[in-house]
Amino acid sequence: MAEIAKDIKLHGFNNLTKSLSFNLYDISYAQTPAARREYIQYIDEMFSADRLTEILKEVVDIIGANILFTSRQDYEPEGASVTMLIAEHELTSPDEAEDYTHEEPGPLPKNIANHLDKSHVTVHTYPEIHPHDGISTFRADIDVSTCGLISPLRALNYLIHVLDADIATIDYRVRGFTRSVDGKKHFIDHEINSIQNYMSDDTLDTYKMIDVNVYQEQTFHTKMIREKFNVEDYLFDNASKRLSETEKSEIASRLDQEMHEIFYGRNYDEGKY
Repeated sequence: MAEIAKDIKLHGFNNLTKSLSFNLYDISYAQTPAARREYIQYIDEMFSADRLTEILKEVVDIIGANILFTSRQDYEPEGASVTMLIAEHELTSPDEAEDYTHEEPGPLPKNIANHLDKSHVTVHTYPEIHPHDGISTFRADIDVSTCGLISPLRALNYLIHVLDADIATIDYRVRGFTRSVDGKKHFIDHEINSIQNYMSDDTLDTYKMIDVNVYQEQTFHTKMIREKFNVEDYLFDNASKRLSETEKSEIASRLDQEMHEIFYGRNYDEGKY
């Protein structure tokens, strides 16, 4: 796997495209009409186009981009989309370039730093409320695509934490190639054998993970599921006060089954995971 050393001079612009794609899932329990209304209100507040725009602005700051254009839309009855076109800026000095690396995990929401830039950032949400058993599943699809020396991996930990996902599927791919002045092609400009290389310790401790990587194609895939959860955090309309411990335990089992079905991509009755 070729990489671009710091002393290699490129012919023109770095033409590598790096794309990071998330499918993030948030699971809840809302069985009664009142609980479903509260859940919808929660979704409208936490994942409105306005809030998602602010989240993407932080992503743009983390990867160091300049926003050229923003389009956002709230949908009826629920759901939202935001798209940002972003542009690269020039590195001003060798010292500044030293900061633009892939070597450490990106920042968490409480510790935002300005770095890097380019291309586009998008988010689309898919809320679902099913009356059959009270399980509600919210999905957010996020794409961060950059070009040049910069890396969308810088936004990895921030997005996982700020959206507090129960399950996540993450894809990272480096496409194209760039050339050094002697004409040699370089198909990647950083070392990576797993998306997990760029996750913070608390992310790694919170989730169980499975990798499917195709190194020859610069394609990396990681699936994540929360290791532990407190059922109290998944209830609406003061359900915790009305439910017995036995009922809470049953709901916890159903939430766990929902998470694992999404994680493994099949229903429980199709074969135990």
